[in-house]
Amino acid sequence: MNTAMTSAKPAIEAKSAQGPQLVEKHVERDPAEALPWLPCTLALDIPVVKFTVGDLLSLERGSVVETAYHQSSDLPLRVNGQLVGWTEFEVVGDRLAVRLTDLS
Repeated sequence: MNTAMTSAKPAIEAKSAQGPQLVEKHVERDPAEALPWLPCTLALDIPVVKFTVGDLLSLERGSVVETAYHQSSDLPLRVNGQLVGWTEFEVVGDRLAVRLTDLS
């Protein structure tokens, strides 16, 4: 019995001498990160209510089309047809721009 205890000690010491084992975990990357060059279509939706084919046919240069949005309303922002966030119009210098207000 005494010899069994002495032979068990070296086995325990051998395990602790190895130290912790590092295990590499596969980290999944977002597929979009691998394709930053891929083109996409960015679009703002501005609904016009009560717009008819007659209204469309009567459009001419200088026509003003009234929208359903108040000037401070957020507009939906879509990428390739999918809603990604909400924006509001802003003037930057002499250009019209949109500011991202929320992500979907």
